Amino acid sequence: MENTSQKKTAVIAGAGPAGLTAALELLRHTNIHPVILEKDEVVGGISRTVRYHGNRMDIGGHRFFSKSPEVLRWWDGLMPLQRPEGPDPEKEDRVMLRRPRISRIYFLRKFFDYPITMKKETFSGLGLRRVLHAGFGYLWSCIHRLPETSLENFYINRFGRPLYRMFFEAYTEKVWGIHPSKLGADWGSQRVKGLSVSAVLRDMLSKALGRKDRDGAHVETSLIEEFIYPKYGPGQLWETAAEEIMSLGGEILMESEIVKVKVERGEVKSVSAKDKDGNLTEIHCDYFLSSMPVKDLITCIEGTEIPVEVREVAAKLPYRDFITAGLCVNKLKIGRIQDTWIYIQERDVKLGRLQIFNNWSPYLVKDCEETLWLGLEYFCSEGDELWQMSDDDFIHLAEKELIQIGLIDEGCVLDACRVKVKKAYPAYFGSYYSLNTVKTFLDTIPNLFCIGRNGQHRYNNMDHSMLTAMECVRIIQSGNLTDKDAMWNVNTEEEYHETKKS
Repeated sequence: MENTSQKKTAVIAGAGPAGLTAALELLRHTNIHPVILEKDEVVGGISRTVRYHGNRMDIGGHRFFSKSPEVLRWWDGLMPLQRPEGPDPEKEDRVMLRRPRISRIYFLRKFFDYPITMKKETFSGLGLRRVLHAGFGYLWSCIHRLPETSLENFYINRFGRPLYRMFFEAYTEKVWGIHPSKLGADWGSQRVKGLSVSAVLRDMLSKALGRKDRDGAHVETSLIEEFIYPKYGPGQLWETAAEEIMSLGGEILMESEIVKVKVERGEVKSVSAKDKDGNLTEIHCDYFLSSMPVKDLITCIEGTEIPVEVREVAAKLPYRDFITAGLCVNKLKIGRIQDTWIYIQERDVKLGRLQIFNNWSPYLVKDCEETLWLGLEYFCSEGDELWQMSDDDFIHLAEKELIQIGLIDEGCVLDACRVKVKKAYPAYFGSYYSLNTVKTFLDTIPNLFCIGRNGQHRYNNMDHSMLTAMECVRIIQSGNLTDKDAMWNVNTEEEYHETKKS
């Protein structure tokens, strides 16, 4: 291995998209030696691929789509995109597939396009009374704009109150465990700013006139018709990135949980991690890049005075946790469908989304022709009723709810598993509104950089998390460690806004 004793060292917390991107960018563009500390036993974070009895599971669903040419080149450099001239996915394992984007809403025990379209199936499915109510409600919202002091008002301004109540209110409360009237509008500004009834109408008109946006720069993510996807799920790309990092001399220490970030004279001097056996390792560093939750980062910092307000805000930062039940079934009651995932808007079940992994990539499924591999997604909080359920009880609940809403028959489940993810989604309520207090304090430590979704407590998409890492490396290269605005500004400016895909 190359002698790294004379190089500067960057310790990186987390081997998710942000951490792995940062390490590879440091190796490619600097003479800095990266050491990644990952508390899990696999890389990828929430973007990992879970394997179970020959099947593969994508936790949360990750469509690979970005408006950033830099991110697209980065992906293509690790895993070439499927093209007519090759590579052939039947012969090559490391390849990005082109996949059609098909998602629908399941509401009133019927399927509706997502986003809602003005097709006759929509009108017949909703019924004349609901259609008229929605139409007048939207027109009213165009005239009487509400102050965007909550996510509820944000949705009403773009869709009208009736459509909001039909397609956003209950589902949003499932996701966050809190009513949209108590959630910040800035979640909508980051995730669905460009999506509205008018945006849907413009998109329909554009398609009717035969216009296409070839580079995707002006297409909202919910309106795209195609995305790219690793043959064996999102984790395959991050496993490839990890291999590249190690081949270039970087280090990745798995099952290493950071317990101390030592600060001396205003800078991070070392990071200590505990392995699975409880052994402590201290690594001295010149830079510390953190994608760990802000709440955990503050508790680990030692050697500098942390204001009481900063500790209190960080300790109360809210998160939403996530559970996926993987069900292998012999068939759906409604027959084979092409959706990648389905938004479950029914109020009588706790199920939030349903993924059909066969449609993400047939290579995720052991027997794609004879079975369907489903991911039932539930949003919860660590310690609540769903979180505390045994695996068997939870799987029974998932099966029962699919039967209840008419998607499967009894006895069709062949195999099942459950995967739990802590702090999957940084939430936008409570002490989140004082987050700037914590950010200001962290930015006083010049060689500490907060990257990624949890590192910035921002509900970033995967490509946004990567961009925070890329901007971080550029800041390090510049030598001006006091100006971190470019890193924090990712996914706050208009060009970064996209709609939910992970």
